[in-house]
Amino acid sequence: MNETQELQSALDSLSPAGLSYQEWCTVGMALKEAGQPVSLWDDWSRRDASRYHPGECARKWESFHGSGTPVTVSSIFALARAHGWQGLPDRELDWNDEIDARPLVDPGWVEAEETDVLPIPEDWDPAGQLIQYLQALFEPAENVGYVTESWEKDGKWLPSRGSWSRTAGELIQELSKCGGDLGKVLGDWQPAAGAWIRFNPLDGKGCKNDNVTEYRFALVESDSVPLPKQKALMEALQLPCAAMVYSGGKSIHAIVRVDAADYGEYRRRVEYLYEVCRKNGLEPDTQNKNPSRLSRMPGITRGSSKQYLLGVNLGQPSFEAWQAWVEGQTDDLPDTESLAASWGHLPELSPPLIEGVLRQGHKMLLAGPSKAGKSFALIELSICIAEGAKWLGRWACAPGRVLYVNLELDRASCLHRFADVYQALGLPPDHVDRIDLWNLRGASVPMDKLAPKLIRRAKNRGYIAVILDPIYKVLTGDENAADQMAKFCNQFDLVCRQLGGAVVYCHHHSKGAQGGKRSMDRASGSGVFARDPDALLDMTELIPTEAIRKQLENRAACAACAAELDRRGLSDVYTRDDACSRAKMLELCRQQIAPAQLPALDRAIDAACAAARARTAWRIEGTLREFARFDPVNLWFDYPVHRLDTGLLEDLNPESPAQQLGRAGAARRWGDGSGQEAAAQKSRRQLEEAFEASMQDGRVTLYAMAEYLNLKPETVKKRLRADGRYWIDGEQVGVKEPGCAG
Repeated sequence: MNETQELQSALDSLSPAGLSYQEWCTVGMALKEAGQPVSLWDDWSRRDASRYHPGECARKWESFHGSGTPVTVSSIFALARAHGWQGLPDRELDWNDEIDARPLVDPGWVEAEETDVLPIPEDWDPAGQLIQYLQALFEPAENVGYVTESWEKDGKWLPSRGSWSRTAGELIQELSKCGGDLGKVLGDWQPAAGAWIRFNPLDGKGCKNDNVTEYRFALVESDSVPLPKQKALMEALQLPCAAMVYSGGKSIHAIVRVDAADYGEYRRRVEYLYEVCRKNGLEPDTQNKNPSRLSRMPGITRGSSKQYLLGVNLGQPSFEAWQAWVEGQTDDLPDTESLAASWGHLPELSPPLIEGVLRQGHKMLLAGPSKAGKSFALIELSICIAEGAKWLGRWACAPGRVLYVNLELDRASCLHRFADVYQALGLPPDHVDRIDLWNLRGASVPMDKLAPKLIRRAKNRGYIAVILDPIYKVLTGDENAADQMAKFCNQFDLVCRQLGGAVVYCHHHSKGAQGGKRSMDRASGSGVFARDPDALLDMTELIPTEAIRKQLENRAACAACAAELDRRGLSDVYTRDDACSRAKMLELCRQQIAPAQLPALDRAIDAACAAARARTAWRIEGTLREFARFDPVNLWFDYPVHRLDTGLLEDLNPESPAQQLGRAGAARRWGDGSGQEAAAQKSRRQLEEAFEASMQDGRVTLYAMAEYLNLKPETVKKRLRADGRYWIDGEQVGVKEPGCAG
């Protein structure tokens, strides 16, 4: 981490639209004081389109003259922190980055001359050295900055600001006539100090970063290894050098082509360049990052040494060519292997995480429409992995640690959901310490940035599963573009490979009815979503008939009666057959329970029946890479958990497009199959479905129901009042207690 990266991170977190005029000026003054270019302030200010005016930043910039107590970048950091910025602890990865990537070269195997010095040119031609340097770096009309005057401090010679008014063409012309006396052209220099030159062209008005006219070159200097080894490493890395200069001291100065379009690209390319050097044993001096930085001038004597050219136009011809070469050398792809070598001793398969569905270290996608309870299903999965229980009552899970990455809920809601699901599943929290939560609502970043942060936090924690919910919060690129989604899904592979655990995530269906599609084609966006994971579980809604609803109510009423009898120690008064008949159980309750206590039973039965009618029905189908396909699994979403169906839903088909339903299909969707259901009953069913589908954290609003039904809120309010089962309080809607009037 360095100040430039931290400054950019702070600026990225600040919106100019949220700042006052004085705060906007503070940012500009701080950037100028830090030696940053006005273009950085201007680019940042463009984000406030309503107040941005072209040229205003440049005019204001000229009015900033500094003071005895200058405004520094600390003011920007303070502003950013006041607006929620928390700093940037680590460099984020690009698409092509890898954690612990293989180096290009092994410094221990790079051969160099067995000496600590470099050979001095036999024909010493100072003017020729400098002319060759200028021709390699500058156009004739470009202004060149150089320094010959210096001053001493604590035994060290420091350069003055120098000169920047002469062009490369003018200097070359004068040097060619000076007879080798550089002092006649540049002015005399202090023999012990040497002289310096700036490697990027200037505008002739100064020598700071904002005076640089082309972000053409960057300086790589490292004195941590002997001189011949420095040169050998630079050559082995094929750095695209316009020039390589011996400093006359302990280091070589490589003037590397970066050819950036602007300061932002210059900064990114220099960071990439330095990172590659660091990984390969060439630790660059990070003080040399500025584009206006001074480097050693060739053709100059420095004490008993000489500053001279080691070569021009070395290595790769351009930064792009060099970057392509680097990535080609460090792709970290595995080597090919002979099948015969492993034929007699095949490696063990990864153990299952979800029996018959997913192996540890693999990927799974849970897809479904809105209101399917996907988040609750993933919370159930987290708990079942922690406790080693069966998920959805169907699939056994390997016990172990799990990380649940919550991208959507606030922290309190997420914690309560876990507690509610534990209770509804009837599981004691014996291993709740195996579940870690990472609450990122309001702080999530795109997946390519999140992956390395997740890996750093999860490394060595022993997670056998990482669950991300939901992925639309971290989606990068166009979800309909296969190439972009392939890169996005590659981040999950990176997490799996680095942590050794499975990655599970959920995604939504595309718009429209899904019953006519294959399960793997229902997820929204590119087909990459369906084909990338090792296991795809898809949830589609089933629409229970009225007959099925009545059976649910009958079972709920029977269960309520049985619970009341059991509570009184009367479980022996009814048989298994009795427990399947609502009428029989009510008769037994009236015989065994005092009349004064029957109203409480009636209320319990009504509440159980209402909850039964509120359940939604779902079918899970699987597309598996490692296991045989399983038969579709039917579930009821009984808030807040999913429960296995006991056979009621077997004959139902998922919802289909309206044009495929026809009259009979419409009757199946809304009625009991006869097609004779009254309009009032149909309205009743629609309100029930809208009420359940619009529920968020146990609450339903009038506006959410209106949006679901595609009706005006006032129309929905009238229908709710006419139905009589619901109360309305402002915008909140709820179900009346049984027996409550009006």
